[in-house]
Amino acid sequence: MSVVESRLTGPVRIVGVGLLGTSIALGLRARGVDVILSDSSPTNVSIAVDYGAGRHAGDADEPQIVVVCVPPDVTASVIVRELSAYPRAVVTDVASVKQPILDAVRAAGGDLSRYVGSHPLAGREKGGPMSGRADLFLGRPWVVAGHPDISYQTASAVDDLILDLGAVLVEMTAAEHDSSVALVSHAPQVISTLMARRLTDASEAAVGLAGGGVRDVTRVAASDPALWVQILGANAAPTAAVLRGVRDDLDAVIAALDESATSDSSWRRSLAEMLVGGNAGVARLPGKHGQDKRYTQFVVMVDDAPGELARLFAEIGEEGVNLEDLRLEHSPGAQIGLAEIAVLPEAAERLTAALQARGWRIAG
Repeated sequence: MSVVESRLTGPVRIVGVGLLGTSIALGLRARGVDVILSDSSPTNVSIAVDYGAGRHAGDADEPQIVVVCVPPDVTASVIVRELSAYPRAVVTDVASVKQPILDAVRAAGGDLSRYVGSHPLAGREKGGPMSGRADLFLGRPWVVAGHPDISYQTASAVDDLILDLGAVLVEMTAAEHDSSVALVSHAPQVISTLMARRLTDASEAAVGLAGGGVRDVTRVAASDPALWVQILGANAAPTAAVLRGVRDDLDAVIAALDESATSDSSWRRSLAEMLVGGNAGVARLPGKHGQDKRYTQFVVMVDDAPGELARLFAEIGEEGVNLEDLRLEHSPGAQIGLAEIAVLPEAAERLTAALQARGWRIAG
């Protein structure tokens, strides 16, 4: 198998071989880049080496670029250490907050002419080196938080890293990044968690009714609490600002619902305006490949048996239709699954008819 040429010359030193660090390493190794692995856990390094993610560090290493992939509360100190240890290397990090880390590196006297923060918006529900995937970043946004102390020429090594891994490079300032992720990641994590907390004292009967709505809202509530304490603490002010806005809207919804018991008119308008505002917000979310396309969805009932889902996918392909998105749902106690299929509007009617002709049941 031929190796795709890399923009980076290497070596690349990865500090922290959890999910992100190992995935970066595997992606670079697939392009033939020499990757050096370092972690506070020798076991993690050995596992990553066994998985083909790179090699153990050596005294003679002279990396072209160092990628720091450690928890946010120690990221700045590790960056400063790496800048000192490798005076000819460019250093970046993948932490989910940028301004506090930049400020801490500056305060510690780190060489900002060789440091630029970055953040890949990609991940999985599992962590550790065994969860690493070479294709984790394909098509995913990867922010570079530039600042005046580093030149474009020096920072270009980080751009090359991102492009080599198949990610989409996005340029922002550190402050712009932090306010953006507060809106699209950090505040949603809090809201998901708070909704999930309502389930802890719910009856078994109530939980048994759970469907796609509550599952969608609470999906990220299963995330690691220790990590999120660090993330939220580091990006506290922007996240709090978003949550205050949500609180104001929530108060308005509660007031409308309270008013519904005593009024026949105005509460409906207030509630409708909130719901329409939600429609407008969802419409702004980018679709597949970053395009704001709207798809047509329909639900296929899939028997709970080996190979049935694979057969559905294969037959959609045989009809010459591209599956744009998919959501699966299982009803408790039922021997079927519900596959919500998203396709381009012009293909929907033809595909549903073809699937019905093949014996598939279309819900509704």
